[in-house]
Amino acid sequence: MSQPPAPHPKRWTALVFIALAQLMVVLDATIVNIALPSAQQDLGITDGNRQWVITAYTLAFGGLLLLGGRIADMAGRKRTFIIGLIGFAAASALGGAAVNTGMLLGARALQGAFGALLAPSALSLLAVTFTEAKERAKAFGIFGAIAGGGGALGLILGGVLTQYLDWRWALYVNVPIAVVAAAGAIAVVHEPADSRNSNRLDIPGVVLATLGLVSLVYGFTRAESDGWGAGVTIGLFVAAAVLLAGFALVEGKVKAPLLPLRVVTERNRAGVYLSLGLAVIGMFGLFLFLTYYLQIIKGYTPIQTGLAFLPMIAGMITGSTQIGARLMTRVPARRLMGPGFLVAALGMLILTQLKVDSSYAALVLPGQILLGLGMGTSFMPAMSLATHGVQPRDAGVASAMVNTSQQVGGSIGTALLNTIAASATTSWLVSHGGDPKLVNQAAVHGYATAIWWAVGILALSSAIAFTFVNAGGQSTVVSGSSEGAEDEVPVPVIAH
Repeated sequence: MSQPPAPHPKRWTALVFIALAQLMVVLDATIVNIALPSAQQDLGITDGNRQWVITAYTLAFGGLLLLGGRIADMAGRKRTFIIGLIGFAAASALGGAAVNTGMLLGARALQGAFGALLAPSALSLLAVTFTEAKERAKAFGIFGAIAGGGGALGLILGGVLTQYLDWRWALYVNVPIAVVAAAGAIAVVHEPADSRNSNRLDIPGVVLATLGLVSLVYGFTRAESDGWGAGVTIGLFVAAAVLLAGFALVEGKVKAPLLPLRVVTERNRAGVYLSLGLAVIGMFGLFLFLTYYLQIIKGYTPIQTGLAFLPMIAGMITGSTQIGARLMTRVPARRLMGPGFLVAALGMLILTQLKVDSSYAALVLPGQILLGLGMGTSFMPAMSLATHGVQPRDAGVASAMVNTSQQVGGSIGTALLNTIAASATTSWLVSHGGDPKLVNQAAVHGYATAIWWAVGILALSSAIAFTFVNAGGQSTVVSGSSEGAEDEVPVPVIAH
């Protein structure tokens, strides 16, 4: 085994700016959710078009991630990282200055496109920056805490900006963050010159993957609004299945595939992609229902709601930095991932007992803490395995696959669990005579029903982790040159 290059002396400073960029992307998802009602009123956005403020971003982000990852591998990760930052900032400024619905939706789509370039660039930069096992565990523990807790932190910042300034600042805030991160990246981020992929871009793969992922994400969006049996919904799912099947066939035949099948067929990576994607389904659903519960049922302000999520953030930080990062070099990943997802499921199980008059301290707080601890503990080793034995030239696309699995999981979670909750709410209300005074009880029953599903999904994530993941403790230095080598440490990545 060849000696790895000496660590870059400014790698810890570089981590600050790379993590700052990741925080910006993660925050954006929830900040805009909080600001949406004010933006809708200000710009006169119709109820029918309201969802596109979110969907325009997720479609572009989810559909272009694999392309973004491969461009990072080809063109250089530092370069695409900086371009992604500048583009994201410009799109955010455009959205903040929007004067009509079309301008805002276009800006959101641009944010998603540049985010799809930025996110895998950031992850793969970390993968080639930290190669010593203990340093890597510490660095990605910090990065994992940001990735895991940033979404909930966005609820707080979004509430403050919307309540005390203006909804436009939920977008403008990205500009100074991106400028600082880009300036820092230019000064201190270092990328090994020999880790690029010089192959030509796989155009058929780009077209099939992008259209397939867009059809899949949009299908779940339409399922939420039109129903699972609607013709448009079914048509989108069929189109997604055909396009993605065609993509898999093409990738197995072309010389330089967009997504080399070796990236997704190794059992540890497959287990990570699948288990994290499923876990995010439950997480997205919980953020959605707890936000509604605290604001609509309990009467919390946006800021109070954000603060109420802080214990979950603390749990994630503790699980990621104090449990996952400390133990991942000593024990096999499945012994952290499997139990971690089960602890998260236990937190969800507590939250299935939600009632209109439930106490935050007695019920919501312990549920959140367990969920945060479990997720933080699981995410750390899981994301470090996401490029298990992968070749350096594939690091960007392997990183993008984690983003893709979680982005698709988030879209599925929002649509699936929201549909389940709405159906349960309607059924409960009908069975109780449709009394308008019982609307809150019916809504909480719907939330609890959907959270039961999330419990099952997290239990399935745990089972997949125990079954698929068989890598040992991550205690050596990454060489990244031998596909699937069991004695090499996988390059870690953290996803949005």
